[in-house]
Amino acid sequence: MRKYLLSAVAATAVIAASAVQADEAAAKKWIDEEFQPSVLNKDEQLAEMQWFINAAAPYKGMEINVLSEGIPTHSYESEVLTKAFEEITGIKVNHQILGEGEVVQAVQTQMQTKRNLYDAYVNDSDLIGTHSRLQLAYNLTDMMAGDFASVTNPGLDLDDFMGTQFTTGPDGDLYQLPDQQFANLYWFRKDWFDREDLKAAFKEKYGYDLGVPVNWSAYEDIAEFFSNDVKNIDGVDIYGHMDYGKRAPDLGWRMTDAWLSMAGAGSKGEPNGVPIDEWGIRMEAGSCNPAGASVTRGGAANGPAAVYAIRKWDEWLRNYAPPGAASFDFYQSLPALSQGNVAQQIFWYTAFTADMVKPQSEGNNTVDADGNPLWRMAPSPHGPYWEEGQKVGYQDVGSWTILKSTPLDRAQAAWLYAQFVVSKTVDVKKSHVGLTFIRDSSVNHESFSQRASKLGGLVEFYRSPDRVAWSPTGINVPDYPKLAQIWWQQIGDVNSGAFTPQEAMDRLAEEMDTVMARMQRADEGANIYGGCGPRLNEERDAEWWFANGGAKPKLANEKPQGKTVNYDALVARWAQQ
Repeated sequence: MRKYLLSAVAATAVIAASAVQADEAAAKKWIDEEFQPSVLNKDEQLAEMQWFINAAAPYKGMEINVLSEGIPTHSYESEVLTKAFEEITGIKVNHQILGEGEVVQAVQTQMQTKRNLYDAYVNDSDLIGTHSRLQLAYNLTDMMAGDFASVTNPGLDLDDFMGTQFTTGPDGDLYQLPDQQFANLYWFRKDWFDREDLKAAFKEKYGYDLGVPVNWSAYEDIAEFFSNDVKNIDGVDIYGHMDYGKRAPDLGWRMTDAWLSMAGAGSKGEPNGVPIDEWGIRMEAGSCNPAGASVTRGGAANGPAAVYAIRKWDEWLRNYAPPGAASFDFYQSLPALSQGNVAQQIFWYTAFTADMVKPQSEGNNTVDADGNPLWRMAPSPHGPYWEEGQKVGYQDVGSWTILKSTPLDRAQAAWLYAQFVVSKTVDVKKSHVGLTFIRDSSVNHESFSQRASKLGGLVEFYRSPDRVAWSPTGINVPDYPKLAQIWWQQIGDVNSGAFTPQEAMDRLAEEMDTVMARMQRADEGANIYGGCGPRLNEERDAEWWFANGGAKPKLANEKPQGKTVNYDALVARWAQQ
């Protein structure tokens, strides 16, 4: 019997050793065939994968479910990285992809019902104010020192991530781990802007050079010039602007994604304005209590700069965009640029770079026969209310978020998957596929120096210090799902002509204050938001707030002289910094 037991133990050890060897073989295969290039050499990659093999052993055979929105980065994770993770660790991941609105709805539903719908989400860092207040998501700082300690990659290197400042709560703790990151920048057809005949005609009409617009006045002049003066290039009807206006949730995000602050509605401060953020919500310096969105409560959501921003969005969409753009949604409008009939777009997301560098054979009319982009990206222009020191634009930081309603063992397995898809072994290759950089080491990798000329300025932008002026929604927003859903309906009423921009923003600000007032009442005595729930200011006359640090008063001239910069000089400045 003793001999039998020893044989059984030995057999078990052989089987276990074989399983480890099989995992190592899978890791080697993926490293050799898929995970190149990398900032790690192959031995370092294998060592990192060996850590995953060992850490995942208790969860082998488990099947978990995660959810993200549909961009190329997440398609790669869903279609390729799940297979690699399962072969290497033995954990099966169902990585589902839905629209952004459906992802937010699923997060909200799981938080409200405490039912475990998904084991992890790639949830925008825009919800950091929500997660840090409601405490319904795992505090990753605490978990990495506690229940996640045995499943936290020693090579995670949080200091290498660009976006952790956006996923950190007012308490200084990390609630989300960045998975992909992209900015809204200015996009333009450099080949058209470089034409001597067009430069001469523009200079004659407007008195300054055709170039990258620094302010909204120049953007509007360029839009008018291409739509109404140039009209046709190489037999194609062309337009000076592209945007979208479909009455749907992503129309709201179109505005909360820093549109008001690009116009100048908020306060100075990075990553978000203090005391007034890009939503127009006020929160005093040193406080974590939102105090109101309406001008009469010290906010700026219905102030002159915000109203100006919405009016310009509506005017430009009506006057300078291609027919049908007003009925486009987010996913339809941005790829439409590849048709090659638009001169510029003020609000263009770098997440679509991967689609914009596809070859001509795939229907992309904005690259030449050799695949070189005819377009470039550049910093976003700002409106007349903008001041030096304000954020310039929006940066989306889709981040791994695990809710407390997920059982601990499933949360641990999901945390392993989240770290795997952002690991140094994988990240450079994933960045080449999706072009949504999250690590400094990846964007600075030599392979991107070699590829930079094909990416229209993306690499130069993310290597420059300027990128810090683009940031996500911050901590002033106390409950993102509840407040975000208000926006698209009000903005849709402007596009339909039912309300003026002022009327729509007055209603929007009032509704946001109503929601925050309900949160304040619910919080009284219950401490739902950890002491950081809304505490609304009493209403005062708008003129008082204009004079005392509230919304900016209306400018006598909202269209100052247009100003542009030379693109090549701009990129040269980035390279020197």
